[in-house]
Amino acid sequence: MAADIAVLIAELDENGTLEAVKEGLDGGTAPLALLERLQAGIAVVGERFETKEYFLPDLIMSGEIFKEAVALIEPHLAGAEAAAKGTIVMGTVEGDVHDIGKNIVITMLRCNGYEVHDLGVDQSPATFVAKAKETGAPLVYLSGLLTIAFDSMKKTVEAFAAAGLRDQVKIFIGGGPVNQAVVDYTGADGWGKDPGEALRLAEQHT
Repeated sequence: MAADIAVLIAELDENGTLEAVKEGLDGGTAPLALLERLQAGIAVVGERFETKEYFLPDLIMSGEIFKEAVALIEPHLAGAEAAAKGTIVMGTVEGDVHDIGKNIVITMLRCNGYEVHDLGVDQSPATFVAKAKETGAPLVYLSGLLTIAFDSMKKTVEAFAAAGLRDQVKIFIGGGPVNQAVVDYTGADGWGKDPGEALRLAEQHT
C-alpha cells in the first residue's frame, strides 16, 4: 500500500493516505521512503493547482493531510535524539499565508538532523531578525508562494543588514515563483527550487 501514498494524497484521500502510511510503517518501510512518497503526491497537487484543476481549498486540505501523515512518521525517524547538525530559522514572509512547501522543507531538514525553528506564516522582517538573534541560527530560510512575497523577502534581507547581522547569516529563499532573478532582487544568498536543494544548501553552509 505504501507505494500508493503519492496517488492517495494527490487525490486528497485523507483516510487512505493515513492508512497507507500506517501500513508502510508496520510493514517495515523506511520512514524517509514514506516521506518521499508524500512529497511526490504534494508535487502533483501543486501541478494541479497551477493548471486550475485544484483550487485553494484543495491546497489547504492536502497540507493538512501531509501534516497528519508526517506526525505518524516522525516518531519512527532514526537518530531523532542525535545532536543537531545546525540551526535554521524558517518561515513564510509577511503578506503570504502559504505553508505547504515550507512544511515539506522543514520536515526534510528535521529528518536529516537539523534543528528548525518554524515561525509559521505571514511573518514580519522583525520576527525573523529576532528569532535569529535568539537562536544564533546561521541560516535563515524565507518562503513565499505569491509574487507579492518578493518585496517582503527584500525587506527581510534589509532588516538583517540594518540589525548588523547580514554578515553573520546566510539567507535563502524558496517558493514556486522564485528563481535567480528574485535572488538578485531581494539580495538573498541563494534559492532552493525543491526540498532536496534546500537540504543541500544547509549541508553546504553548516
